[in-house]
Amino acid sequence: MSGISFRELDPRDRYKLLCGVVVPRPIALVTTLDENGKVNAAPFSFFNVFSEDPPLIVLGLQHKADGGPKDTTRNIHRSGQFVVHMVDEALAATMNDCAVDFPSGSSEVEATGLKTLPSVDVSVPRLAAAPFALECRQHVALAFGLGRELLVGEVLRLHAREGLIDEARMYVDYDVYQPIGRLFGNLYATQRETFALTRESHAQWLARSEAPSD
Repeated sequence: MSGISFRELDPRDRYKLLCGVVVPRPIALVTTLDENGKVNAAPFSFFNVFSEDPPLIVLGLQHKADGGPKDTTRNIHRSGQFVVHMVDEALAATMNDCAVDFPSGSSEVEATGLKTLPSVDVSVPRLAAAPFALECRQHVALAFGLGRELLVGEVLRLHAREGLIDEARMYVDYDVYQPIGRLFGNLYATQRETFALTRESHAQWLARSEAPSD
């Protein structure tokens, strides 16, 4: 088996394979402010946490077919500020509505009836319905050709819905959280069924692997 050479594939086929293989992916519902003060909201599943010290997240931003930046990218480049919202089961349908190709300059937040709350460290409002909101500022942006950009954002502040975090231990209650993940196409996944695997030290692994079997 020689595998599939990505050099020989059309970019659309690469996209289908990568999105079908790398699953589930967390979803970032990102709010930004345009030059007229309208709140833009757009979902991204090319997204993840990158570092805790400094606290960084990464977003994969796709440009328009002509190479021009979409609203989220343009707004972040102008102000350097944005808010990343995590998506739970209750917010899923509205998140999907925010992916509609609204005309540039319109507000997905206004169109979908989402309520906002003021942020603290950035001027971009956050979404009241989100389980978690991460206030961010642009750290660095890297362009890869005309179509893709990697944005690294520094997390300045985290907002959590009441009851989601045990602040004494800094643990998240996943039974209450109910996050969703992006699969491929129109498919998404809930995270209701979980299992635990304990990470061992090398000494613990050796002791277990060398123990006599019954």
